[in-house]
Parts: sequence; C-alpha cells; structure tokens
Amino acid sequence: MLTTTISDFRKDIKKYLDSVTSNFETLIINRGKDTGVVVMSLDEYNSLCATHHELSSKTNEKRLDSAIEKLNHNNFFSKDLIEE
Repeated sequence: MLTTTISDFRKDIKKYLDSVTSNFETLIINRGKDTGVVVMSLDEYNSLCATHHELSSKTNEKRLDSAIEKLNHNNFFSKDLIEE
C-alpha cells in the first residue's frame, strides 16, 4: 500500500498511477485530518466488487466456505471439460 499527499501526487501522477496499475498497489492520498482518497486499478476494483457480490448472500457465503473446506481437506474430484 502506498501513501502520499495531494501535492506529491500532483507532481508525479504518472509514476503513482503506473505503480497502481502495474504492481496492483493501492494508493492512499491524504487530504488532511482524517480524510483521504483511495486509488486502485480497475482490475482490483472489479475483483472487490465480484467478491462483495458473492458474499452478499448468506447462501453464497456458506457454499463458498463449504467449497474451501472441501479443498482444504482434499475432498474433491476433477472433471474433464467438454469442448464443443
């Protein structure tokens, strides 16, 4: 996670944005006492939105937890994909 001030961000905006997109960094721009802005790549944002959606329902959350538990205990099987 990177942090900077608004002044430093303005001076080197390309460097900061390149770091965010290339290195999957999250950038926090401090704007004064207890305020700030978070900058993240579009890929990271989309990933967070998808995770939020998947966990927004208790049913989905339980299914994902169950799948993780099965994987952790090697209780799974594989299937071949059917190509059309």
